[in-house]
Amino acid sequence: MECLERLVWNQYTRDELEQLRAEKPDREINKRVRDQWDAIAKPIDSMGRFETLTAQIGGITGSDKIDLSRKAVIVMCADNGIVQEKVSQSGQEVTTAVLKAMAKNQSAVCKLAEVIGADVIPVDIGINGNERIEGVWNRKIRRGTENFRQKPAMTEEEAIRAIAVGIDMVYECKMRGYHIVATGELGIGNTTTSSAVAAALLKCEVDEVTGRGAGLMEEGLVRKRQVIKEAVNKYELENKDAVAILATVGGLDIAGLAGVCIGGAVYHMPIVLDGMISMTAALLAERIVPGTKAYLIPSHKGKEPAVAKLMGALEIEPVIAGEMALGEGTGAVMMMALLDMALQIYHSGASFSDFRIEQYQRIP
Repeated sequence: MECLERLVWNQYTRDELEQLRAEKPDREINKRVRDQWDAIAKPIDSMGRFETLTAQIGGITGSDKIDLSRKAVIVMCADNGIVQEKVSQSGQEVTTAVLKAMAKNQSAVCKLAEVIGADVIPVDIGINGNERIEGVWNRKIRRGTENFRQKPAMTEEEAIRAIAVGIDMVYECKMRGYHIVATGELGIGNTTTSSAVAAALLKCEVDEVTGRGAGLMEEGLVRKRQVIKEAVNKYELENKDAVAILATVGGLDIAGLAGVCIGGAVYHMPIVLDGMISMTAALLAERIVPGTKAYLIPSHKGKEPAVAKLMGALEIEPVIAGEMALGEGTGAVMMMALLDMALQIYHSGASFSDFRIEQYQRIP
């Protein structure tokens, strides 16, 4: 597939999805970025993970002249039918209320994005309603998912269309001149859907990956875990592939974010992950299109118990250990701010010759 061939999101098939391939990022460019870091007047590797992460970004974009000046945050917004099972502290009406605030640049991620000049792009991929909200991209697949305790959350066709929405959003960002994309999500009940997906993908005990979400009390947590356990057993998810797991117990926001991750690999765009829900989507993406993880930049560890296992499966180590759980892409935006600061040194740091001292040598 040519790098900038557009995928038609609402006509996408499973066969086409399975034919996608993730090329390896450019190793030569990666090395050039590392060499540039070594030429800056500082101890070798003293910028730590930011040296390897910026080298990764160089390899993804194919240039050692790294430019992250135009940033987008794609926030996938959807409702989840599983909230009918009392697994969340609030109802679906909160999803729409926060989305309206986001459309007016008033939500948490919008305030953080203002600081670094990032543009927030809210996407209605599955809000349970027909209201058109000004400032929100309408890519609705359906009005929320089903209650997966009763029936599968969506059809496989709907899940694949939602994945394709995410891929197409990365294409849109590429065409509009963005250099980096952060993942965000909004949807009451989505720590339940992501915990269910994570448990099935990781083939681990539900209790190991299911936490309190937006603040459940003990009784609610017990209920949440029991609902997920019933679904994992009912649908025999240990025998299902990634797309089937997503369709059965996932959410449209997770599907869209999986597409954003795959879109990063298709269109050579660095994708900054947020917390647990983004990481779950990233693991789905990696299972669907192996090699996608090379295009993903971790941000923060988050509070949910699934994070440690997802990090291990994706072989990533987030930089920020702030115990955050806000969602919307807030942790990913903070990570982009840190990348900006690191790149100030990369682009403008003094050389050893400026200080008239001998360059430090890397130990073989």
